Amino acid sequence: MRSGAAAWLVAGLTAAAGLAAAHELPRGAPSMEFVPPPAGTYALPAIQAAPDGRVLDTHGRNHGLARFTRGKVTLLSLFYAQCADPAGCPLAFAAMVELRDRLAAEPALARRVRLVSLSFDPVHDTPRRLAAFGHHFAGKAVAWDFLTTASPEEVAPILDGFGQDVAVEADGDDGRPRTISHTLKLFLLDRTGTVREIYSTAFLLPDVVYNDIVTLLIEDDRARD
Repeated sequence: MRSGAAAWLVAGLTAAAGLAAAHELPRGAPSMEFVPPPAGTYALPAIQAAPDGRVLDTHGRNHGLARFTRGKVTLLSLFYAQCADPAGCPLAFAAMVELRDRLAAEPALARRVRLVSLSFDPVHDTPRRLAAFGHHFAGKAVAWDFLTTASPEEVAPILDGFGQDVAVEADGDDGRPRTISHTLKLFLLDRTGTVREIYSTAFLLPDVVYNDIVTLLIEDDRARD
């Protein structure tokens, strides 16, 4: 995995993977002094419906994004694999790995939750490359899907729907992205595909996100009673 299509992983995200494996957050992560309220003692209001669009999985198969945002409580991150900003994508992956491991220890919760990482850099983040990337993060106990799109034109309306601004800086004659400026955002969706919380760098605390996930599961159980 350290050659060919996966070489970019080692170059760009080795540090992030190491931090994730150690259950630590990179520099720039929020303070852990805040104690979140217990799960189920508060409500998360509906913010917006998650947008739909056409995406590709790591096998290159075409799907509607709604397939990955409905039916389970979903934590979705928008990222690009070459991001090395410690307060950006690596921070998101470290937090998601910690949540993955915590949920995996509770099978009754794990089967009702999904993690999704959707790239907004389809020029570089092809299905083949994301397959190599996802191998280092995804686990069997918790569903974690890595998605891209067929072109920048197909990802644009999805980004607009989530309110994610990106600015691409090109480097070289081929116009290949060098850096993509963006604000870190993760979206928590209920099983109907409604966004219930949006996390930025300042609020990306795994304990907070975990309690929010459990809160939505409790809400779902109460609605079924």
